[in-house]
Amino acid sequence: MTRPLSLFRSAMAGATVAAALALMLLVIFMPGVNSQRTSGDPATINVHRGTGFRQIVDMLQDAKVIRFRWPLLATGTIFPELHKIKPGRYTVPLNLSTYSLLQHLHSRPQDEVQLMIPNGIEQRKIAGIVAANLDIDSTAFMAASRDRKLLTSIGIDAESSEGYLFPGTYNFPWASTPREVIAFLAGRFKAFYSDSLKQAASRAGMSERQLLTLASIVEAETPVDDEKPTIASVYLNRLNKNMRLQADPTVQYAIPGDSRRLYFKDLEFDSPYNTYRHAGLPPGPICNPGPASIRAVLNPAKTGFIYFVATGQGGHAFSSTLAGHAANIQRYRSAKQEQSGNSSPQNRR
Repeated sequence: MTRPLSLFRSAMAGATVAAALALMLLVIFMPGVNSQRTSGDPATINVHRGTGFRQIVDMLQDAKVIRFRWPLLATGTIFPELHKIKPGRYTVPLNLSTYSLLQHLHSRPQDEVQLMIPNGIEQRKIAGIVAANLDIDSTAFMAASRDRKLLTSIGIDAESSEGYLFPGTYNFPWASTPREVIAFLAGRFKAFYSDSLKQAASRAGMSERQLLTLASIVEAETPVDDEKPTIASVYLNRLNKNMRLQADPTVQYAIPGDSRRLYFKDLEFDSPYNTYRHAGLPPGPICNPGPASIRAVLNPAKTGFIYFVATGQGGHAFSSTLAGHAANIQRYRSAKQEQSGNSSPQNRR
């Protein structure tokens, strides 16, 4: 009697183990068994740098991707390589098996985010764009932009990356680091700055930094590409005549905070970037110029202009004499009076 009972118990134990094993295999490999959502849009999770495996499992449950945590924890124990999930933003398809879900996160390239860097934007504003869309803190970005070791490694001989962050529309992995973004954007400028452009700069007697500095002023003065060669000619003519540039955007850059309307007292602001007080180019770029502004400096219009003022209609009026400049200012004032009664000129050259 004892032996049949023992055999029965052994058989029951074996059946229990087999059933448990079958259940485990079912939970691990059958699609949708542990899925909380079976329809609708795929979920998105953000895995930050330093996030552990258990935290990722919690995130999946919070995002209603899974019903229970234990199947993922058990699967991670059986397949420890699946613990290695890189930082990133991931789109998670619905109804995956537990194993397929972890394999997806382990092996799939992270989602990319498209960023548009406008022409003429300062790097502190680029830091804001990057921080709003990638897993990057704006303070960390600004610190990296002044990291001399990083700058040297990417071929920038300057105090910061200002001027070298080439505008455009790019795709970045969400978990990119500040160094990676800065190196990529600077690399886009280096790729654009071809041998022919370098030769043109050399013929003009300009270093790379001087070129970007003047191009940044041209960029800040006008968004109108057709006008940029003429704007560039004004500043080059003033440099050749040893006249101060008197460029309003350099004062706006020097004054802390966002750009605002300038007053005459602002022109005395003490800064090496203030080209009303200091002759020649400022110490470095005041924004990050686009290709049209860089080409405009290397291929300026042939003019005798040394003054310009806004027309109030989106462009500028140019002159080669102070009397002509005064007449253009008067026309600007008259146009503004007709539009809104505002009688203050926008540019003083």
